[in-house]
Amino acid sequence: MSTIFRGSGVALVTPMKENEEINYDVMDALIEDQIAKGTDALIVCGTSGEAPTLDDPEHLEAIRFAVERTKGRVPVIAGTGSNNTAHAVMMSEESEKLGADALLLVTPYYNKATQDGLYAHYRKIAGATKLPCIVYNVPSRTGTNILPQTMVRLAKDVENIVAIKEASGNLSQVAKLASLADGCLDIYSGNDDQIVPICSLGGVGVISVLANVAPKETHDMVMYCLNGEYDKARALQLRSIPLVEQLFCEVNPIPVKAGLNMQGFAVGLPRLPLTEMTAEHQKNLREAMEAFGVL
Repeated sequence: MSTIFRGSGVALVTPMKENEEINYDVMDALIEDQIAKGTDALIVCGTSGEAPTLDDPEHLEAIRFAVERTKGRVPVIAGTGSNNTAHAVMMSEESEKLGADALLLVTPYYNKATQDGLYAHYRKIAGATKLPCIVYNVPSRTGTNILPQTMVRLAKDVENIVAIKEASGNLSQVAKLASLADGCLDIYSGNDDQIVPICSLGGVGVISVLANVAPKETHDMVMYCLNGEYDKARALQLRSIPLVEQLFCEVNPIPVKAGLNMQGFAVGLPRLPLTEMTAEHQKNLREAMEAFGVL
């Protein structure tokens, strides 16, 4: 098994113009800023990238653009998951053709598969591509939790299912997963307030919302962990908590888009049904960003 990346992968937002078209000039600026500040991978068209409101042509164009602009400097991981297995297969095949380095595949939402259904779903998608696949477990959004036993079964049975983005929030479940996996898959934190705890259990990095507005600090936090400097990592994790709280005081990516706009990146507003961050929450976010030193 080869590791896709170690460190901080940013769950990149999708910048929008006032007419709601994707703003590729700003996406280019974001990519350059992220790479310059040490981000180790770009995750394009995931939750933070508003994948649910992107149609297929613009979804694939955003992936193509990110691959082209990144020029192999860091891996580009394409969000191609769906609750429609056939659609996820199609998007994964197309993303491979466009040059993506790996895939992020969210657990099926709304229709809610059984554990056997999850196994069959992921096996079908992975079988359609040679790209390494990251399973994305986020029960708070999908209503579905992939159990450690199912995840390990997939990793052992399917060669290119190599990692999981664990956003269950349940550290006991992550510990169980790490124990059962015994090195057969990589674990990425999917929660910015659990980077250090998950790395301490053997995680190799984070797929991060925080990294959009604090790329260097998020990268450094993981690297301190991977280098065994847990005092430094813990201090940075604890200092980040007030900012992380504000980044999730409304549903992601509403706050992080507001934060990037504050930093001068004209990422615009999210598409409906997400709305602009309230004025009170914007004030609190600004104060947290200033306190953390990223504004």
